[in-house]
Amino acid sequence: MTQYRSDFLRVLTERGYIHQVSDNEGLDAAALEGRVVAYVGYDCTAPSLHIGHLLSIMMLHWLQQTGQKPIALMGGGTTRVGDPSGRDETRKILTVEQIEANKQSIKGTFSRFLKFGADRGEAIMADNAEWLATLNYIDFLRDVGRHFSINRMLSFDSVKLRLDRQQELSFLEFNYMILQAYDFVELNKRYNCILQMGGSDQWGNIVSGIDLGRRLGTPQLYALTCPLLTTSSGAKMGKTAAGAVWLNPDMLSPYEYWQFWRNTEDADVVRFLKLFTTVPLDEIGRLGALKGSEVNEAKKVLATEATALLHGREQAERAAATARQTFEEGSLAETLPTIEIPSADLERGIGILTANVMAELVASTSEARRQIKGGGIRVNDIPVTDEKLVLTARDLTAEGVIKLSLGRKRHVLMKPV
Repeated sequence: MTQYRSDFLRVLTERGYIHQVSDNEGLDAAALEGRVVAYVGYDCTAPSLHIGHLLSIMMLHWLQQTGQKPIALMGGGTTRVGDPSGRDETRKILTVEQIEANKQSIKGTFSRFLKFGADRGEAIMADNAEWLATLNYIDFLRDVGRHFSINRMLSFDSVKLRLDRQQELSFLEFNYMILQAYDFVELNKRYNCILQMGGSDQWGNIVSGIDLGRRLGTPQLYALTCPLLTTSSGAKMGKTAAGAVWLNPDMLSPYEYWQFWRNTEDADVVRFLKLFTTVPLDEIGRLGALKGSEVNEAKKVLATEATALLHGREQAERAAATARQTFEEGSLAETLPTIEIPSADLERGIGILTANVMAELVASTSEARRQIKGGGIRVNDIPVTDEKLVLTARDLTAEGVIKLSLGRKRHVLMKPV
């Protein structure tokens, strides 16, 4: 392991964020002098970022905490093209209005992790639409495009994997890496940005930006990537049976977010405490030494601290209390996720398969049917054995709700209105 002198690279190394660095000594020296301005780009493809983005957000957080300056770059321009990295098919083309709405929706997430402002160490939020949307195509091809080799671009994983699988790669997407490289050069001009960070699948794109900067006469630029995470069982990090783990509370409640971390596999707890919380390393060491059922205490710390970072301490403590009441005290916590249904629908009756889809406990009625056969679905804590069961007002509890459960961990209340 490389021994770094700067707090920035030492913290990232100790906590497990670093996969590759383009110039260890040069970047370490710049960080030691406190002159690293670094960015990560986020395309606006959905109304919320998801947990797959969280690793790079935490890298920006620690960058700022160790005296450097972060830039959160909104991809108002690049989203119009679509990043082919890690994709087997072309991303859906969004309208400018959809991209803008998504951008506004995701911006608030960053204020939980970064302090924005005009001072030297405060974060900047930029949007590459500012410079990409006004480019003259002919001038751009002549001044920037000429520095890119088609041969080299075809060797990048984002392109090569698509072609190897005989999946179509549009000319629009093929331009993405050129635009990303140009972003790096533009951010250097505007903000003296010298470092781009991202997932390991972005290495080729980031290095292209360094190479373009060298050809256009910018100061030395650097690349730093983090590993693409999988769980210890090999599953892709951040995917659940219900879909993506979103960061916006209107798309995934703080309680459900807390539960996601609480369900971490035993072998991943220490690693995730390092990556997704600010718990000191010595305390993580203590938690990592817990054995047997005591590991659950470490999981609760992980869940609460990760949730507090994103949603605030009050929401995190409330989620922890809800889980404690639901699982340990056996009571019906009012703060469980709740969906409202028209009273008239309940009077007519709602099929158990449909109810579980409505509650987003399952993605389809066929999945609900499979869960029932496996004993995984319960109503008011009673296992369901009949897939033709119809829920009516007779199923309401004393609290006026119907409690739907999938397994031991996921619960939703249905409330008639």
